[in-house]
Amino acid sequence: MPDKTEPCFASIADVGASMRTGRLSPLDVTRRCLERIAALNPTLNAFITVTTDLAQQHARDAEREMASGQWRGPLHGVPVAVKDFYDTAGIRTTAAFEHFANRVPAHDAEMVVRLRDAGAVLVGKTNMHKLGMGTTSLAGAFGPVVNPWNAHYVAGGSSGGSAAAVAAGLCFATVDTDAIGSGRLPASICGVTCLKPTFGVLSTAGILAGEEADPAILLLSHPCLTARSAADVLLVLDAVTPRDGDHPRGSDAAREGKPVRRVGIATNFAADNAVRSAFEVFVARIRTLDIETVRVSMPFDAASFDVSGIRAHRAGIGALLFGDVDAIVLPTVTGTTPTVEDARARGDQAVSPDNTFFCNYFGLPAITVPVGLDHHGLPLGMQIVGPHGADRALLGVARAYQDATRSRYRPPISVQ
Repeated sequence: MPDKTEPCFASIADVGASMRTGRLSPLDVTRRCLERIAALNPTLNAFITVTTDLAQQHARDAEREMASGQWRGPLHGVPVAVKDFYDTAGIRTTAAFEHFANRVPAHDAEMVVRLRDAGAVLVGKTNMHKLGMGTTSLAGAFGPVVNPWNAHYVAGGSSGGSAAAVAAGLCFATVDTDAIGSGRLPASICGVTCLKPTFGVLSTAGILAGEEADPAILLLSHPCLTARSAADVLLVLDAVTPRDGDHPRGSDAAREGKPVRRVGIATNFAADNAVRSAFEVFVARIRTLDIETVRVSMPFDAASFDVSGIRAHRAGIGALLFGDVDAIVLPTVTGTTPTVEDARARGDQAVSPDNTFFCNYFGLPAITVPVGLDHHGLPLGMQIVGPHGADRALLGVARAYQDATRSRYRPPISVQ
């Protein structure tokens, strides 16, 4: 059961079930998210555009459909948002770029269509690092995003607005992009969960449609999904990917994929002492899940913006990395979260993608999960990486980890 006084931090499964049975109203939940956006967005700057009227209309539609016995699935009536990279018909899509400030597409991106078909309620377009070209979300035409745990610190990027919005209970999930780690890095920093699926699993159609794009970025950028838990991310993934005809969505075996039994512990990642200490605790907890571990070395140096050999490298990565293990774990970030002041001094990539970019280059699925707080009281996340097609297997082990550690999302004190 969601908290009746504050449903915005309930799980998607709980809030969806309560809506379906009439214990919660989609319109009431949507209005509560919009109230939180109105109260917190002036500080966090997580949204570029808030679709207040459209969201309330979608919520009313969901109420009528449920009342007549039509149920579209777990996202029906649930407030969500999309990164302002994704085209939305009749709603500006800017990529936080001053020259796109008045850009209004005529058509929805494919991922937006899938959210709409699932009955989700779109509450707005989230802020980001300009054109996705940085990891801090400080640079953009609509101002910087800050961390909901402490506004003196960055939210990460380029999907910083999405991670901040989910962490602060402004929506339940977001659809984002990740080209060098730019979905996973802010999720780690803001204390939420983000899955970057295997390259090609989610559609990129309608990301700034018609605008010129670097061919390398088209090969490196993956749509990704952010929510507060692996269980929530799984529900979103099921809603925005086609149904598997052999395995209905309700089948746990199909939803989780092949169980992860043997995990590689990366040894050559970049990390400061605080991150290394948190990683050791994370590995110890992974071992309690009846999972065998072995030490492995990662091909960080092979990842490059030179994509001339990327297809051959992607074809060979499974045998190279996953011949003997089902998944690999390593930290998401290399160090603790920088302050806004420090990040401005260090530049657009002040949050290092050194531990994340290789997944984009090789097209590998990866999920970051929150594991605790650093000495500044800010979240840290760790990654689980798998071979091509292991998206649901990664979600399975992430959910097992969160269940075993009794990980229930607790919002930052500053936004409760």
